[in-house]
Amino acid sequence: MQPTATAPDPVSPARPFTVERTDGRARAGRLRLPHGEVETPIFMPVGTAGTVKAVLPVELETLGARIVLGNTYHLWLRPGLDVIGAHGGLHRFMRWERPILTDSGGYQVFSLRAISKISDEGVDFRSHIDGAPLHLTPEVSMAIQAALGSDVAMAFDHCPPADAPRALIEEAMARTTRWARRCVEAPRSTVNPGQLRFGIVQGGTHVDLRRRHIEEIGGLGFDGFALGGLAVGETPEETWRVLDAVADEMPRDRARYLMGVGTPRDLVEAIGSGIDMFDCVMPTRNARNGQLFTRRGRVVIGNARHKTDAAPIDPDCTCATCAGGFTRAYLAHLFRAGEILYSRLASVHNLHFYLDLVRRARRAILDGNYADFARREREAASEAGEG
Repeated sequence: MQPTATAPDPVSPARPFTVERTDGRARAGRLRLPHGEVETPIFMPVGTAGTVKAVLPVELETLGARIVLGNTYHLWLRPGLDVIGAHGGLHRFMRWERPILTDSGGYQVFSLRAISKISDEGVDFRSHIDGAPLHLTPEVSMAIQAALGSDVAMAFDHCPPADAPRALIEEAMARTTRWARRCVEAPRSTVNPGQLRFGIVQGGTHVDLRRRHIEEIGGLGFDGFALGGLAVGETPEETWRVLDAVADEMPRDRARYLMGVGTPRDLVEAIGSGIDMFDCVMPTRNARNGQLFTRRGRVVIGNARHKTDAAPIDPDCTCATCAGGFTRAYLAHLFRAGEILYSRLASVHNLHFYLDLVRRARRAILDGNYADFARREREAASEAGEG
């Protein structure tokens, strides 16, 4: 027996996020941002350096992308805030007039932890470009994001590795809370006065710590909330266990964002747990590395079997690559030859796959049959191979 879907919440212009319908814990919502509305669940293509690699902004819009992610740390270093500011902000600089979410630089603290020094004041490390010393604090992170003019600015957080001892995870939680308070108090953006701020919940794979941190961060008045520190080394099953336990305990009237996750199966499980927003480099990175997503499994385009295959990547796919008649043999040739067109065609396909997945998930929630949708996706994933 299917759960009964709830009626839509009344729309309030004072609330940036509205839950339109639920099915179990899965939610179909609407996020109102200065550069447009975003229907959720939604996947955000990653535009680290102000571009989703190999894909034009107009192509992203055609694919159904309604919000993209920019990287605070990388844009701060290159091209720099003076260059972006001269264009009037990141939207105009990258020619994308729909919403943008910027991360805080916290993940770079995690990835550069071997060469960084973390204190309650902030983080000291060196540029990966020229080795110049850098000092990143909550105030600096929020100032960078304010200058970029993104629609959503993420609070600066301390993300510990998955295998960190519990004591270190608790220390990172406490520091993230202290930093979050400073982020809330930081000056607002003048480039984009309607910029929202999302807080980040840490706690590793410890459910009790996650619940404690949800209470701490949830009481600071953020416009939305994210789960950080997942998919940083733990197994997918561990990620799903944590999501199942805590995702629906995050504030119900705010958007819920799972950072840096993940595979198509991850999205299906997370949506069923109550998550609204996702980002991940997998669609474009895997595309460039020769791995294409289909509902019949992943296609490794460099495998010998595709050298003479005149079929599309996926005969049921309506993306410009598949519908345009580009065959596996042609893509295999471009991949082996190192041609730039391969990256474009493959990235378009993989992004279409992800964006179509969340579109179908939203429709299933609105129709009240998300449990059936999730079951079919799991079955397809378990039966699919890699070839």
